[in-house]
Amino acid sequence: MSPQAETPPARRPSASGASDPAGSAAPTESAEALLPAGENAAVYATGISLPLAAPSLAQTEAGSPREGLVPLGRIGAVDVDLWELRTGTVTDVELEEMFVVLSGNATIEFLDEDRSLVVGAGDVVRLTAGSRTRWTVLDHIRKVAVSLPAG
Repeated sequence: MSPQAETPPARRPSASGASDPAGSAAPTESAEALLPAGENAAVYATGISLPLAAPSLAQTEAGSPREGLVPLGRIGAVDVDLWELRTGTVTDVELEEMFVVLSGNATIEFLDEDRSLVVGAGDVVRLTAGSRTRWTVLDHIRKVAVSLPAG
């Protein structure tokens, strides 16, 4: 008899949005992670409802962007997060990161390199730590990001 397949749930974290404190000596799994260490599990990443909020005014260049992040888990010292940005233009200084775009699209301008990338669903992107970027999103972009914590 073969095991029954499960449909991944769209698990949701509590509203606290807690994450590991910066600078902790030994990385630990966030209590809010949707895919905690030691558990074989899956989530339907395009079906998760992300709490969205306005980015800082210093980051906002145009429109009324809203963004949200939910920690999916941690592998060693590497964070794995689900992130979304909606409608607007924002700037950022990037972490060392690779991500897969799940839905939507964006234009990412590399401000120190005088070039840009247009990314959309299915694209895999690498960003280097310290890169100054400008993200322009007409509707939304949702990604799963794998990154080294700042510090």
